[in-house]
Amino acid sequence: MNYLEKYNKWLDSEYIDASTKAELKNISDKKEIEDRFYKDLEFGTGGLRGVIAAGDNRMNVYTVGKATQGLADYLLEKYRGTGSISVSIAYDSRIMSKEFAETSAKNLCANGIKVNLFESLRPTPMLSYTVRHLKSQAGIVVTASHNPKQYNGYKVYGEDGGQVTDESADEILGCIRSVEDFSAIKTMPYQEAIDKGLLSIIGEEVDRTYYEKVKDLTIRKDMVRQHAQDLNIIFTPLHGSGNIPVRRVLGELGYSNLHIVKEQELPDGTFPTAAYPNPENPDVFEFALKMAVAANPDIIFGTDPDCDRIGVVVKNEKGEWKPLTGNQVGVLLTDYMISSLKENNALKSNSFIVKTIVTTEMAKTVADSYGVKTEDVLTGFKYIGEMIRNVHETGKGTFIIGFEESYGYLAGDFVRDKDAIVAAMMICEMALYHKSRGKSLFEALLDLYEKHGYFKEKLISIELHGKDGQEKIKKSLHYLRHSMSRKVGDVNIVRKLDYKTGIEKDLIKITESNIALPRTNTLKFVLEDGSAFVVRPSGTEPKMKIYMSVIGNSLQNSENKMDAFEKLVMEIIQDSQSI
Repeated sequence: MNYLEKYNKWLDSEYIDASTKAELKNISDKKEIEDRFYKDLEFGTGGLRGVIAAGDNRMNVYTVGKATQGLADYLLEKYRGTGSISVSIAYDSRIMSKEFAETSAKNLCANGIKVNLFESLRPTPMLSYTVRHLKSQAGIVVTASHNPKQYNGYKVYGEDGGQVTDESADEILGCIRSVEDFSAIKTMPYQEAIDKGLLSIIGEEVDRTYYEKVKDLTIRKDMVRQHAQDLNIIFTPLHGSGNIPVRRVLGELGYSNLHIVKEQELPDGTFPTAAYPNPENPDVFEFALKMAVAANPDIIFGTDPDCDRIGVVVKNEKGEWKPLTGNQVGVLLTDYMISSLKENNALKSNSFIVKTIVTTEMAKTVADSYGVKTEDVLTGFKYIGEMIRNVHETGKGTFIIGFEESYGYLAGDFVRDKDAIVAAMMICEMALYHKSRGKSLFEALLDLYEKHGYFKEKLISIELHGKDGQEKIKKSLHYLRHSMSRKVGDVNIVRKLDYKTGIEKDLIKITESNIALPRTNTLKFVLEDGSAFVVRPSGTEPKMKIYMSVIGNSLQNSENKMDAFEKLVMEIIQDSQSI
């Protein structure tokens, strides 16, 4: 069925409401119609995600209903004969989040599946915890994370509390595709679901158990108990779901000197002060920095709308406020947690950290210095959660921290996704510790650079929208995979890792070896001077992402090397797009 046939199917369906049909009829641009209907939203590294609008390739109550019916069919088959099935559901502050969550709940209940629905918005990591805590067979969180206000999304979690990984996602997607008509999507009235005992509304009783587990992760408990009030903090929740949870955890631990950015405090899916509510974007800290003039904090941080990512701003050696990258915060946390555990005689011989293949190699260098193992996984925190589960089930390792360059961190194993509440608490403890030693976080970072090398990373994202954009990404990766030079400038490429074929090639020794990771359309090139770059299509956005890394002998040297390296790499990318 082509896109026009699908478009007309929506217009002719008795299950589509009049306002949705009117929206579709008012589209005058055929390219817009094509983009809305040329494909269905598919599971990527973050489940479903798209612009809120009518159409198969958009987020709306019909695509959410179809996805949920497919999930229901998958669960009913997978857990056939095992007794009652339940799904836990949470949602954030985005436009339509509550409506999409309730649509999903009513659909699941109509299929005889019990639902635990949060009474109001909650962070994504609390959903991950709740799936495990309530022993649900699956979980759903309605969020588009840090995307602009036009977007919403739908993440699916397995019974281990982690985002579903490739095999399960493919099976769920197959079930979704089998829902060929809107008439197959079951639903029931909200109150009827409650009256029949299929829908339970949850809140404080679950929240409390989560908060206690987060606080138990504190390593230097005496220091925090005695001196938490000494740390001066500015926090912005960026109109999202992190406001109450972060403040509650920090408040109960004694961090009383906590200032909230009032302009960004309350939930608001239109994000009036941050068009792109992403803590990776320094612009979101504009109000916090204005507040810092009078408050003079030790640290500033902000969480994204679903409170799974966190960005940190600190003063540099010149007294200027400087945003730390996700890699820098991750390296600081890795060093702090391992060293603190070691000092407290709590570092186990089988301890390990987890990072993704696009995350800084400095984390491994730091972990190696303490004799701690590093596990590499594919891009996407679901693979970090999967690694924690696998090691936990075998009892062969003790997890310390997992993180990715895109501002996601996790400690503890009661959550299986990135958790900005846990991260906020650990960052405050770390900042308090370094302050007690007369150092800022920036000075602590410089100490690590001086000890391990001046690693520098950079991410370039190229937006390529629609069907044509997807074709361009495919052609670019084909060129990089088969036709590009074996040099970047004058420096030889010594290793080529193709995660789609699962083959790593040593271009010096002319040998090949297998990559023990699931297949994904990603390429990594490692050069003889230690620099590297990775190219991959985004799993959640219409983008091609290029990750670059270099190692220098000073801050300035690493910046100079990155500028030169970026220019050379982007020339290669431009060549790949001109074919």
